[in-house]
Amino acid sequence: MQIKPILHSLNSTIRVPGSKSLTNRALLIASLANGTTHLTNALFSDDSRYFAKALQTLGFDVQLDEAKHEMAVTGLGGKIPATKAELFIGNAGTAARFLSAFLTLGHGEYILDGEPRMRERPIGDLVDSLTQLGARIEPVERLTLNVQRQICPPVKIIASGLPGGKTKIAGDISSQFLSALLMVAPYAQSKIEITLSTELNSKPYVDMTIAIMRDFGVEVERSGYQFFSIPLANYELRNLRPSTFNLQPSTYPIESDASAASYFFAAPAICGGIVRVENISRNSKQGDIAFLDVLQQMGCTVAETDNCLLVTGHSDLRGVDIDMRDIPDTAQTLAAIAPFASSPTRIRGIASARVKETDRVSATCAELKRLGVQVEEHEDGMTIYPCQTFKPANIQTYNDHRMAMAFSLIGLRFNGVTIENASCVSKTFPNFFDVLETLR
Repeated sequence: MQIKPILHSLNSTIRVPGSKSLTNRALLIASLANGTTHLTNALFSDDSRYFAKALQTLGFDVQLDEAKHEMAVTGLGGKIPATKAELFIGNAGTAARFLSAFLTLGHGEYILDGEPRMRERPIGDLVDSLTQLGARIEPVERLTLNVQRQICPPVKIIASGLPGGKTKIAGDISSQFLSALLMVAPYAQSKIEITLSTELNSKPYVDMTIAIMRDFGVEVERSGYQFFSIPLANYELRNLRPSTFNLQPSTYPIESDASAASYFFAAPAICGGIVRVENISRNSKQGDIAFLDVLQQMGCTVAETDNCLLVTGHSDLRGVDIDMRDIPDTAQTLAAIAPFASSPTRIRGIASARVKETDRVSATCAELKRLGVQVEEHEDGMTIYPCQTFKPANIQTYNDHRMAMAFSLIGLRFNGVTIENASCVSKTFPNFFDVLETLR
């Protein structure tokens, strides 16, 4: 798909889909709760469909209304109906991590598998932590190698309930490991206490998990990001802000996706003008809302009105030196606008991005170089230099939705950007290019 430049300053109002992170967490928690929970503004994408389909395969009643962006999930109080299931979750990392923990609550044998890339994404730290709690999880394909091999899907969960107790978990590969443990912990057979064995990356995603658990009536005791204690409890959706949303107690509204919004926050930094993004607030549960702070450091203006965020770009875009370990999903967005800055941009702290849908550090550097941008790759990130003359290029996306969306931003300013395999955006934002076109 060729991206055509926009030759004028922007003046647009857009809305992005519901949050993937919130949708998938709410799906899991709703399936553990008692009764039916209605998710409004839910995300319908490859990742959320894989998750919903997995729950249906496990015997849960999950009703999907894509036209209305609604999902209805009937939970069974911590019980999993199926005693045997084979689940395919594509390349949906959240589904893989969350379901690995969720399935330990069942009684039976379950196999969890995905696409070839998912078979390269390690979940060994999560498996180790669940094993400490009494779970039994093993790789389906046992390889005899002289070197230690990371545990990746496919895995078999041989479940008879999760005994519980104390466990340690690494936090430097994926915060989703910790989130998975936190969400299933209330339904263990004994109280779970979790200690972090490393520094935690993507801390805001854990804050989001705990906030959703609180919305469903479960309070997590914690000491910073080092120790977590989760009571045995039942999820029950609280009546959320009825005066604002006029909703029934069984309805859980999903915010628009802050990661998806980052591309439209970034557009005026490249093109100038103003973009308004609806149904999202600076008070969002989503950590990626902090990308707005990065744009402000670069010289953009950010304002907020009722249920709408406004970003204005100015002519002087400055480079930044920034640690993005807490918001790694927006690192590619920053990398795409960095060549238009007047000084270099150094992105730090995103080593964990190397085990995402692709090695995002290496892939981003490779595609920037393809466009003629000078970039230096580091173990934990990259340094990107200002670019005056871009080269026409077919951008390889590595089947990574964020590569496609981020690099399309460069095409808004420079004529010659073609996105290969543009349909990979269906993973989280199926109509991305339609929304991008409305900026015109």
